[in-house]
Amino acid sequence: MNAPVPPQLPPDEVFDWLDAEAEKRAGAGLTRKLRPRPAVDHELDLAGNDYLGLARDKRVAGAAAAAALRWGAGATGSRTGSGSLELHTELEHELARFCGAQAALVFSSGFTANLGAITALSGADAAIVTDKHLHPALIEGCRLSRADVAAVAHATPSAIKHALATRRKPRALVVTDAVFSADGDLAALGELAGACRAHGAALLVNDALGFGVLGEGGRGAVHAAGLAGAPDVVTTVTLANSLGAQGGAVLGPRRVIRHLAESARSFLFDTALAPGSAAAALAALGVLRAEPALAAKAIDAAGNIAGHLKAAGFRVELPEAAVVSVRVPSPEVAVSWAEACAEQGVRVGCLRPPSVPDGVCRLRITARADLTESDVDKAVKVLSATAPHGATS
Repeated sequence: MNAPVPPQLPPDEVFDWLDAEAEKRAGAGLTRKLRPRPAVDHELDLAGNDYLGLARDKRVAGAAAAAALRWGAGATGSRTGSGSLELHTELEHELARFCGAQAALVFSSGFTANLGAITALSGADAAIVTDKHLHPALIEGCRLSRADVAAVAHATPSAIKHALATRRKPRALVVTDAVFSADGDLAALGELAGACRAHGAALLVNDALGFGVLGEGGRGAVHAAGLAGAPDVVTTVTLANSLGAQGGAVLGPRRVIRHLAESARSFLFDTALAPGSAAAALAALGVLRAEPALAAKAIDAAGNIAGHLKAAGFRVELPEAAVVSVRVPSPEVAVSWAEACAEQGVRVGCLRPPSVPDGVCRLRITARADLTESDVDKAVKVLSATAPHGATS
């Protein structure tokens, strides 16, 4: 039999299928829009991830500007080509020293750091066991890994243990967030590490929401769990949250870092982190060293916001890091509520599928170390005044 002849579409119809996809997203309340903000923004920003309030700190921004003038606007190439700068090496040394790891490797973003670490540490002869509530960066890494992937019930270490015990592959990697992005709850890192050791597995922890906020002086959830420097634990972090810069890093044993530098595709074939971003992260790390109380201030601000919202009847859990989530009944309600808050001068995050692993939409409020009592009061008043019907329990 002759093979079926593919349809011959004229050029202006090749992407017609995108219109149908757009209609599906609109019907489900999942349309997303880019809303550029000005350089000087008068809204109270509780949507970004600037936990320590350092993105506009003059010491941090000044370091970025000075580095751009000295090194240029970009790194000019990949880290294995012309793009590996002394700044990158200094940042890696300081990150490892601060977090108690043997070594570190800087990537262009937290997303690429997670992709590189997961894919390079797994492969076709490995099993990956994950929590179902993973950040999308980790999910994409698992999809690209070629490994057998088992996603188990959220916050259930016993399910992790079972999956490790019944795996068919010789090697295993457990992948988890330290702080889960939807609700800000913590993974049981100590128990997960114990499960890994009982079954000969490695543990990879995305500490994007814990680094700079949890642990001694903001050294992160892995450090707080007593796992810093462990020979079987790898940590990924972003430089865009607590350090107010851009980029990502992987921290762990020297042989792991060497392996990533020689085999992680999102490292080998990506343009290196811009000099300004590397210098900003270095400066912010210096600020955090000098002002370790910033970490506690961010957590206190989150607890303050959550406490007021809970007292007002909203469905919110007391946070364990700097993220406060308020559950809402639908994507449409989440969008309209966030827009109403913005009109009243408070910007909050709006989480809808695929950003929420359980399908439950949320308003996400990011606390910062530099929030004043007046800022907290304003946020609670605006959220209360604009709350849709059914938002409170």
